Amino acid sequence: MNTTRTVRIHALGGPEVLRWEEIPLSNPGPGEVLVRHEAVGLNFIDTYHRSGLYPVPSLPTAIGMEAAGVVEAVGPAGGDGERTGNSRPAGDGPSFQPGDRVAYGFGLGAYCERRVMPTGQLVPIPDGVDFETAAAAMLKGMTSWYLCRRTYRLGAGETVLVHAAAGGVGTILCQWCKALGATVIGTVGSAGKGDVAREHGCDHVILYKEEDFVERVDEITGGRGVPVVFDGVGKATFDGSMECLSRFGMMITFGNASGAVPPLNLLRLSAKGITVARPSLKPYIDRREDLEEAAGELLGHIEAGRIRITVGQRFPLAEAAEAHRALESRGTQGCTVLVP
Repeated sequence: MNTTRTVRIHALGGPEVLRWEEIPLSNPGPGEVLVRHEAVGLNFIDTYHRSGLYPVPSLPTAIGMEAAGVVEAVGPAGGDGERTGNSRPAGDGPSFQPGDRVAYGFGLGAYCERRVMPTGQLVPIPDGVDFETAAAAMLKGMTSWYLCRRTYRLGAGETVLVHAAAGGVGTILCQWCKALGATVIGTVGSAGKGDVAREHGCDHVILYKEEDFVERVDEITGGRGVPVVFDGVGKATFDGSMECLSRFGMMITFGNASGAVPPLNLLRLSAKGITVARPSLKPYIDRREDLEEAAGELLGHIEAGRIRITVGQRFPLAEAAEAHRALESRGTQGCTVLVP
């Protein structure tokens, strides 16, 4: 029987619940391929699945959402494909052959050496993009895509506020906003992270431990505020972010790095006509054509050099618990990859 080594959780909790173990591996069926991972991306959503903040279908389960690798085997032809967790038919994707380089950004169970995947979740990796870059970019990059291209359709000349600007999503999002012609204000936790943020498109960097970011945004914008805030931090920054918004501004909260945002009194929105959005990636890429558009824009920007993916840390996949500790302690910069 084929097997693969994987990181799984049998109970919810801290990084200590992550187990490195060997499990059986099935053969690919119609509309499926067997992928050997070369690199796996690390994301905050992985810690949410581990802790139970975001529910998983059942236990035990492997976690992780994005990876890149090589197709090792292809399932038999025929069949309509089964429905998968992302509600897309398994066979609803391009045809792949052994040796093809592929990546994905929304497939629970990525913390493993090899896995069977529906072709509808995979995209080809362009020749000019390496495995680590693709693995680090897919989820965080497509998140950046929907934030500034769909949830808020950013235009040239606008000013935006990006929290955690030196993080995985932050470094990509700042570059994307800059490429669209925006002025980018970013918050970071240290001078070193400030340098990283500047290198990735930030025009103004705020050290939130030393400065009041609400006051600094007010100074930078001449009291006008910003039309949109991209906030993946959550509880610690939500109230201040609301104060930074201009009239008819949009507050986009898309992560919970500091904890979940508490219940909101909707009357608070009425004074300035504020809109609050809590989007997630899945609805934006649920159709195959949308996934191809998102991944195509992202990988195209990377291959052309308009967006640079910085891998700041690498951990062996077997040491995923240490990677989680580093991420949750705000001890990482840029993107982090796990190497099988």
